Amino acid sequence: MTRKVADCRNTPSVMNCTLTISGEEEEVVLAATEHAVSVHGHEDSPELRAEVRAGLEDEKVPA
Repeated sequence: MTRKVADCRNTPSVMNCTLTISGEEEEVVLAATEHAVSVHGHEDSPELRAEVRAGLEDEKVPA
C-alpha cells in the first residue's frame, strides 16, 4: 500500500507551518485533521476531512 503525505507547506497559512505527516491514508487524514483543528483553529467537519484527503500526495520513496 502506498503511504500518503499531508504537508502543511502546501496550504497557505499565516503561521508558515512546516509540519509533514505521513502514513496510511486514514491515519494521515485523522492526524492532519486533528492538527488543523488544534493548531490552525479549523472546525472538525466532513468538509475539512474531505479537503485534507484531497490534498494528500503519495509518499515519494528515494530510488
